[in-house]
Amino acid sequence: MNAKQENFKRIAENRVNKIIDMISKLENLNNTSFYEYSDEQMENIFKAIQKELDKQKELFKKTKKSKKRFEL
Repeated sequence: MNAKQENFKRIAENRVNKIIDMISKLENLNNTSFYEYSDEQMENIFKAIQKELDKQKELFKKTKKSKKRFEL
């Protein structure tokens, strides 16, 4: 593995694990002893998360595609 791949792997693993931990903490909001929420609020939370995930995935795809150069 070259240095760029190693850096990507190291940083990506760290960031993805942090994101997974934060998403897991959403479960705490499900405790009805402390919180009350509507179905609409819950849907809005997950729509916002999914929207950002979709956006980032598209950015990765575009970056990969844009590196192709024109050839005859």
